[in-house]
Amino acid sequence: MMNVLQLLGPRASGDALGSAVLKAVAEDFQVDEVLDIPLSGQGEHLWLWVEKRDLNTEEAARRLARAAGVPVRSISYAGLKDRQALTRQWFSLHLPGKADPDLSRAEDETLRVLKQVRHTRKLQRGAHSANGFTLRLTALAAEHGALDARLEQLKAQGVPNYFGSQRFGHGGGNVHDAQDWAARAALPEQRNVRSRLLSAGRSYLFNQVLAARVADGSWQRAQVGDLLAFTDSRSFFAAGEAECADPRLAILDLHPTGPLWGEGATPTSAATGALEASIGEQHLALCNWLARAGMSHERRILRLPIGGLTWHYPEPDILQLEFVLPAGCFATVVVRELVDLVPAGQTDSPCVF
Repeated sequence: MMNVLQLLGPRASGDALGSAVLKAVAEDFQVDEVLDIPLSGQGEHLWLWVEKRDLNTEEAARRLARAAGVPVRSISYAGLKDRQALTRQWFSLHLPGKADPDLSRAEDETLRVLKQVRHTRKLQRGAHSANGFTLRLTALAAEHGALDARLEQLKAQGVPNYFGSQRFGHGGGNVHDAQDWAARAALPEQRNVRSRLLSAGRSYLFNQVLAARVADGSWQRAQVGDLLAFTDSRSFFAAGEAECADPRLAILDLHPTGPLWGEGATPTSAATGALEASIGEQHLALCNWLARAGMSHERRILRLPIGGLTWHYPEPDILQLEFVLPAGCFATVVVRELVDLVPAGQTDSPCVF
């Protein structure tokens, strides 16, 4: 079983300021998908704005498919959302030549269809630009002044853009499984298992690089040899002396990146290239496995800017946070820079997350 430092890495802001409970109830962890796509109101795809509670995205898709009388492959969604949460996200149904179905059979206290609109195209994976979060930390045991100061710090400098521990399964089980398949130079036959393990292996390697840069303090500054990217862009460019002085780095618009391993050598150089090559050598079987699976080398920003961060204390032992993160980023890595999480009803036993 892997611990949090093995899966993620060190905190960047100092020790936890206390403890709290997250997700005592679903309403304590709310997510709203941000999708900047104008819908035409006509077409063979029915887009659904769905609220779900304590229900994962894949099960919601299956229920909608059954209610609509279509195969689950006719359902699309932009991204997976937490099960233990109250989330609102878009789905689309492909209904060529068909009227809008009665979806009431899919609805109960865990799922509600809030809106439906026709559109000419289906919803693509990764189409959402961001996610808005409302988090309530309960059973809070931390001094408010220290929390306020830390939150101001996070607003100014962002947090390390680790993949959250939920990506890796309980105790890092997905990473163990990925390493086992990599050692055998084989891939799972089931598509969903293969996708989950490839993602876990890739995310684990990224976190290893980011952990090293948090440890040496270089995670939030550009250095010659880095590859830089803007917050909302998947393209990147090499950093020379001039790029390292770009003022957009200071305003959290431009960031150094880390590797999402795949085919080909890492295109970084100098100290960054040496670090990434070293970590690749330490996990050579996993890197080769990802390349043989056809994954292409991509980059992910090391620093996570927190959009629109606000907070207040509805009660002395409750901290409510509201913020927006780019798609594919984890709210729990923001909370991790503040407090240790403990299970509900066990306020003396920190969680690993």
